[in-house]
Amino acid sequence: MTEAEQLFEQVYRTYGPSLYRFCLIQMKNPADAEDILQEVFCKRLYRAPVFASPDHERRWLFRVALNQCRDAWKRSSRSELPLEAASAAVTPEELGLLDHVAALPESQRTVLHLHYYEGYTLREIARLLGVTVPTVKMRLKRGRDALRNTWEESL
Repeated sequence: MTEAEQLFEQVYRTYGPSLYRFCLIQMKNPADAEDILQEVFCKRLYRAPVFASPDHERRWLFRVALNQCRDAWKRSSRSELPLEAASAAVTPEELGLLDHVAALPESQRTVLHLHYYEGYTLREIARLLGVTVPTVKMRLKRGRDALRNTWEESL
C-alpha cells in the first residue's frame, strides 16, 4: 500500500462517517452526499495544507464539505430528502430527527448539525462559517424553535 493510500484510509476511517452524515443532511440525497464526500477526500489527499493539529484538519474538512455542498446546490436544485435510503448510516431514531432537521433552512441545519452532532463550539462554528458568534446563536435558536414546533406537530 502506498503512502497516499495509507493516508487516505486513515483520514477516511477517522472522519468519513461524520462527514458523510453532514453531507447527507446538506444534500438531502445519499448519492449526492457520497459524491461530495469523494470530492472532499480527494481535496484532502491532493490539495490540503499542512495541519497544525487533528482539530485543524477536522475543521478544514468540514469547511471543504460545506463549500462543496453549496457549490453543488448552486449547480442544481434539490427537493425532498429520501432519508429512508440512508437508513444504514443512521439509527431509526436519528432518521426521524434527521427528517425534521433536513426540512430546516441550510443555515439552521448546518449550525445544528455542527453543534449538536459534531460537537463544535459556537466560536468554532462561527470561524468555520465565517460569521459572528451572535449569528450562530441566533441560527441555533431559530433552528431549535423550528424543530420543537415541527416535532410537537408530528406528535
